[in-house]
Amino acid sequence: MVKTGQMPHDPGGLLFVAFGSVLVAAGFIWKGRVLRPLSMKRTQAAAIRDRSRNLLRSADMAIAEARRRAARGEPAIVTVGDVTRVACRHYGHVFVERDEAAAALRQRYEAAGCRADCMTDAFN
Repeated sequence: MVKTGQMPHDPGGLLFVAFGSVLVAAGFIWKGRVLRPLSMKRTQAAAIRDRSRNLLRSADMAIAEARRRAARGEPAIVTVGDVTRVACRHYGHVFVERDEAAAALRQRYEAAGCRADCMTDAFN
């Protein structure tokens, strides 16, 4: 046997590289399309759910901030404007209607038991 310095070809390595190339090409073509909603209705429903969830979280954050700001023995004052400011600053909402923010604040106000130590303008 004569040694020429060349390695014998391994078909397993070539198949491994070819399979990896196919996976990369498939990923490049699909680009995550599977995760996107297929219909416009589903897209709009997801956007509405996200917006309402963000408003509820904004109301929770505004209540927590008002409780931190309140002096000992004083009620915390939470306004609809506080919820709107948090939603714009933290979640990037460009515009939040007062009715939406007030509804979210009322819901979280009741759920957090704020009647004992908070005051709000959401019920007006």
